[in-house]
Amino acid sequence: MSLGLVKSAQDLLASALGLARTRLDLLSTELQELLARLVVLMIASVAAILLGALAFGLGAPALVMAAAPEHRVWVAAGLALLFLAAAAYLAWQVRRDTKERPLAASIAELERDLAALRSRE
Repeated sequence: MSLGLVKSAQDLLASALGLARTRLDLLSTELQELLARLVVLMIASVAAILLGALAFGLGAPALVMAAAPEHRVWVAAGLALLFLAAAAYLAWQVRRDTKERPLAASIAELERDLAALRSRE
């Protein structure tokens, strides 16, 4: 084997290792961001559930009792429809937010790297 071929192979391996290290750094950063986002979302979700339960548990009966006796059924039905609409909206928003692929930037970078390597062949 010629010395130039060995040097080229070493350079290629060094480049591949450098590229892999860069991609792993990116992946690590994305995982840290994902974990931080998940923790914030969990804390906010628990707080929202607790505060919402308190508001509904205290507010809805107060509104129903404050209404005239002949309108209490309609007020209760209106509140039930309002709660149903809010639940449907939140379910839609959660579904929309969970469609985002985790680690999408890392996957896109790896796909670009693969396409660049294939174009050299």
